[in-house]
Amino acid sequence: MTESKLAAVVMAGGRGTRMRSAVPKHLHSILGRRMVDWVLEAARPLGPARLLVIASPETRDAFGQVEVVVQERALGTGDAVRATRSALDGEVDHVLVLSGDTPLLTADLLAQLLEAHGRADAGATVLSFEPADPRAYGRIVRDERGGVQAIVEAGDATPEQLELRECNSSIYVFRAEQLWPALERLAPHNAQGELYLTDAVVALVEGGERVAAHIASDPAETEGVNTRVELAAAAAVLRDRINLAHMLSGVTIADPTSTWIEPTVELEPDAVVHPFTILRGATRIAAGAEIGPQAVVLDAEVGADATVGPFCYLRPGTVLSAHAKAGTFVEIKKSVIGEGSKVPHLSYIGDAEIGKDTNIGAGSITANFPHRSGEPKGKTAIGDNARVAVDTMFVAPVTIGDGVWTAPGTVVTDDVPDGALVGFAPRQTIKEGRGGKRDR
Repeated sequence: MTESKLAAVVMAGGRGTRMRSAVPKHLHSILGRRMVDWVLEAARPLGPARLLVIASPETRDAFGQVEVVVQERALGTGDAVRATRSALDGEVDHVLVLSGDTPLLTADLLAQLLEAHGRADAGATVLSFEPADPRAYGRIVRDERGGVQAIVEAGDATPEQLELRECNSSIYVFRAEQLWPALERLAPHNAQGELYLTDAVVALVEGGERVAAHIASDPAETEGVNTRVELAAAAAVLRDRINLAHMLSGVTIADPTSTWIEPTVELEPDAVVHPFTILRGATRIAAGAEIGPQAVVLDAEVGADATVGPFCYLRPGTVLSAHAKAGTFVEIKKSVIGEGSKVPHLSYIGDAEIGKDTNIGAGSITANFPHRSGEPKGKTAIGDNARVAVDTMFVAPVTIGDGVWTAPGTVVTDDVPDGALVGFAPRQTIKEGRGGKRDR
């Protein structure tokens, strides 16, 4: 297989009616990736010469830079793979056929399948598995030499065949020169007129070709997703894999079952993640940082020994520098918080740059709405060693110098020079005898 050209074909044209959704099944999100993208990511490390998605006419534009072949009518898995012939015939030696609803697949398992296919020198190799409950999966029937003799659907199986534990995952690798003629010989055996890829496997066996099977060591990797229940179960498996890898790399995750980390997140050793925390997108967490509990971090950068939370939301574009703090009920968006600076609680900071060793008092916000439609938002710049008192509002665009102090309840609308004290809200006014009275 090392010198052969491989095509990886991902079937993703079905609607998935059991999801009961307006969104096609393969496009449902799991931990920041669509279901089909997990399958594509498992195939990419194999280095296929061609990587294709078989899509429906409705989803043909949903796959970005991935090569797409459209199955014009939903006429079964055999017809779906047959639609790729014009793109692949004569271009590749082997075709790996994957299901777009198997997000738990790993590159390691697919590499093992290809190795088994090469060793067997087979016309096709089936990825099989042995689940705890075979349910309605098709059964693998082997011959006396261990090759695949037949794939029998559960509804057609004899009582003896139903006792077999080895099941069909619907993932295959074919020798291309045997695959295309087998697909052309397919004929429908059902009222829907559908063509099944399993029949192509049977055709190879009947034609005297060797068909092998490779049993997955972990049957969970081959499980398909057809319902929201199975979607949640797959997400939990992926969550556990990701968390395990981080913990083995030196990250402390206090409660892995309540912590959700997307695969694109980077965490350095000695980072600490507390329970009920969600880390998403292109987030980077440096060594010694503590995140959570109950924190959400999306496309943000958290520096060494910084702290986030509890109940904190870091939105895209946030940079929390080393030793900085974003505390309880704090939301930060598209802002840089300088080294050692603190936004301890009950504040919103957006489109801002805060220098070193500055403290932002509770209830303070940056008001950065554009004055006219279509204008960019204004920016707030606060210097080093500033002390912002509680309930301070910065109306952008505005620049606050180093060492500035604000008085409680201040609305800052103009630039403030270094070392100044700014603010002094209106003094309290008391009108005696007016409490509780209503004008008639």
